[in-house]
Amino acid sequence: MQFENTRAYAASLDRQDELLKYRNEFIFPKVNGNDVIYFTGNSLGLQPKNAKKYVDEVMQDWAELAVEGHFYAEKPWWDYHERLAAPLARVVGAKTDEVTVMNTLTVNLHLLMVSFYNPSAARFKIICEEKAFPSDQYMLASQVRFHGYDPKEAIVEIKKRPGENFWREEDVLAKIEDVGDELALVLIGGVNYYNGQVFNMKAITQAGHKAGAIVGFDLAHAAGNIKLELHDWNVDFAAWCSYKYMNSGPGNASGIFVNQRHLGKKDIPRFEGWWGHNKDRRFLMEPEFDPMPNAEAWHLSNASILSFAPYLASLKMFDEVGMDALVEKSKLLTSYLEFILKEVDKNVDASFEIITPEDRGCQLSVFLHGKGREIFDYLMKNGVIVDWREPNVIRLAPVPFYCSFEDMFTFGEILKKGLTS
Repeated sequence: MQFENTRAYAASLDRQDELLKYRNEFIFPKVNGNDVIYFTGNSLGLQPKNAKKYVDEVMQDWAELAVEGHFYAEKPWWDYHERLAAPLARVVGAKTDEVTVMNTLTVNLHLLMVSFYNPSAARFKIICEEKAFPSDQYMLASQVRFHGYDPKEAIVEIKKRPGENFWREEDVLAKIEDVGDELALVLIGGVNYYNGQVFNMKAITQAGHKAGAIVGFDLAHAAGNIKLELHDWNVDFAAWCSYKYMNSGPGNASGIFVNQRHLGKKDIPRFEGWWGHNKDRRFLMEPEFDPMPNAEAWHLSNASILSFAPYLASLKMFDEVGMDALVEKSKLLTSYLEFILKEVDKNVDASFEIITPEDRGCQLSVFLHGKGREIFDYLMKNGVIVDWREPNVIRLAPVPFYCSFEDMFTFGEILKKGLTS
């Protein structure tokens, strides 16, 4: 497609956009009295307008029914989480019984590690990407130490080549083959938070299984962003947060995926709790744990309903639109943003570098040579909400649910002015 750097052209793309109406379903902060251009949905998504309604329903049921809300609310609390499973499974490419919602992301990764990281003297190493999200690094190191291993020996990082800003697929697969019989687990961020790169999860899973290892993914920056097929890719497990691309609210509940072949097992290593017990017998208060036959077996305590309510509200929109339509717009919108950035660079001699490769979701990470923090501050003061990452990167996430093509053009004009002022 031949893009044009004009407002009229951007507006014409918006007129052709069947998802543009969903922009009106979100609440935008304002700067200088105007709606912001919001590029940080990869950190915290905007609030859906219908989220308050879903939360208010729970609050009203609590007020009118108190404890009886567990069974007699319009959406009873004791099985509230079940309403999220089917639409969420469609987002991540899973079977409904492979998905559930509970806790928060790193808590869930720790719980899943109990089941899927079982090292031995011969097979104890974990492969992850270099400079994974810090919480993943802390989690992996603490798990390795818990099992009595030195993280420096047990954790193998896949590095980028010197002078490059992305990982090469052949290097990832070669490292898995190289570690071979010592490899217990591959755990990689499906989309890297820093540069926005999408890893080939299907190929990584196949390579990990060929080496005899378990394969899992942190999908914090992937769920709701890219097309996932976790079941068909034969991934063992995954977890993700819900407050980035899925707009469920700050610090909100996490989803997990456990492949069907690991379900229904009473002897799998697992930390267990009341809410993972057989639903039909849960209130008999039996002393022996009888796991649910689905991913709910990993539940511990009863659900945090007030956190699930806005997640359910957002998933309603995901179900209406579908990931195929979101990804289609995402690719076009991100390509147009890339075009705008290159036009600015040509006309202003801006001296910046896009470090996100072609394998990406809706994120462009831009390395700013020179005016880094100064440009970030200028954008923020002028109604463009972007994300800063050390040492000199701004991350731009044009989320297809609520970003428009005219936003991309306007951003380019503001950026140009900031670079020349």
